[in-house]
Amino acid sequence: MNISKILPIDTKGIVMKTKLLVEQHFHGCYGVDFNKATSEDILDLSYKMRKEGFGAIFPTLVTDTIENIKKQIGVIKNAASKQTSEMAKICGVHLEGIFLNPQKKGIHNALNFLAPTIPNFKLIEDDFIKIVTLAPELAQKDLLEYLHKKGIKIQAGHCIGGNLTDCDGVTHTFNAMSEVTHKQESSTALSALTTPNIYTEIIADGIHVNDNALKLLFGMKPDDKIILISDSLPCTHSEIKQFVFADKPITFDGEKATSSDGTLAGSTKLLPDIIKILAKKNLMKLQYIENPHNYHKLNISGEIEWDEDFNIVRISK
Repeated sequence: MNISKILPIDTKGIVMKTKLLVEQHFHGCYGVDFNKATSEDILDLSYKMRKEGFGAIFPTLVTDTIENIKKQIGVIKNAASKQTSEMAKICGVHLEGIFLNPQKKGIHNALNFLAPTIPNFKLIEDDFIKIVTLAPELAQKDLLEYLHKKGIKIQAGHCIGGNLTDCDGVTHTFNAMSEVTHKQESSTALSALTTPNIYTEIIADGIHVNDNALKLLFGMKPDDKIILISDSLPCTHSEIKQFVFADKPITFDGEKATSSDGTLAGSTKLLPDIIKILAKKNLMKLQYIENPHNYHKLNISGEIEWDEDFNIVRISK
């Protein structure tokens, strides 16, 4: 698959072109939190993200009350209806919260968790939900079938189960899931690595996953099944140092954002930052930029022109 056009090195520093970036898992940036934002906040965020090379985004909601999840889906959907061509297209909501396993809750507030059933999904159901992260070991089979019939991507995350048969992908691989093991028959991370057709998200920010684990993932998985995500927080690319996220006080020390007990709350980098980190480690491949376009069957116009160090030189429509 030809996803880039290699250019002469003297063409103003441009050596390659790719499609625009797609972010399918992030909770906010520029001071905006999708669980609290207004439509105007989200429109401004999508405008800024287009300037940074993003063509499509899936705002991600962390675990919250049913009432607020429903409200914020409406807010995000309303923002999508008002977008212009100068904004990163809002393609739908990634629902990360409420159907997770308390044993791997991470930063999420387990008091708001619900069993993954059709009646519980219907409490927040909306045609703008495009990705659902859940614990497959807790989910009823009929819910998984129901989500598939609606065209919703099912991703295993915040879970311990190793059976990924009904999943399209895995949410932030290695983080908040049962680890790679040689003693039991399967685990979430082990199944993610050894199931070729499963897409695997990865937070390659240098904090969430160490270099050896990155090399393991990149070595085990087909190149076309790896999706780079940021899992970024509202403090990303902002001056915010302290804030409340997932009902917990979070402190950003300039490197990582954690709760008072040291739990990582998410990343503080955007995808262009992460791509440069991977490039410096010689771990970045152009295919990774193409993959979310294929996963979601997107047709987004525009392209990014990069230099040899994966610095963005130009973004075109």
